[in-house]
Amino acid sequence: MAARGIGLVFGGGRVGLMGAVASAVLENGGTVTGIIPHGLRIREVAHEGVEDMRVVDSMHERKSLMNELSDAFISMPGGLGTIEETAEMLTWAQLGIHRKPVALLNVLGFYDPLISFLDRTVEESFLRSENRRLLVVANDPVGLLNRLADYEPPETERWITRSDR
Repeated sequence: MAARGIGLVFGGGRVGLMGAVASAVLENGGTVTGIIPHGLRIREVAHEGVEDMRVVDSMHERKSLMNELSDAFISMPGGLGTIEETAEMLTWAQLGIHRKPVALLNVLGFYDPLISFLDRTVEESFLRSENRRLLVVANDPVGLLNRLADYEPPETERWITRSDR
């Protein structure tokens, strides 16, 4: 990311995969912005190397600010919070709140069950195929960055405006 001049906006913690990514971006001269709620700041141990650390009041405020500051959303393997944030960003894209790519870094097939589930939602008519195409998937970081650089959002009906949220 640093070599490509891509800045990182992330949840602000020093632990886990995102903490490692933030450290790597910083070590390679890249820019990093952390966004962490007050309640998680102590528990997650905020990343001390991040100069642009924004402390917010809630998880909703965190996601809203991440949306405002980001050009794309990438989910690496993670737990419930990762799934929830990914689903919300996909939903916002489906509703037309943003037209930014939402992506999965599918390391060693981690997200294969989720991808199969989404494919089934199309087969069962719970999800339109154009909305399924809102999700970008790649198995390696370089491939994912290349796919994001070439991303053209599918045409979707705008269901909601910023003032409706």
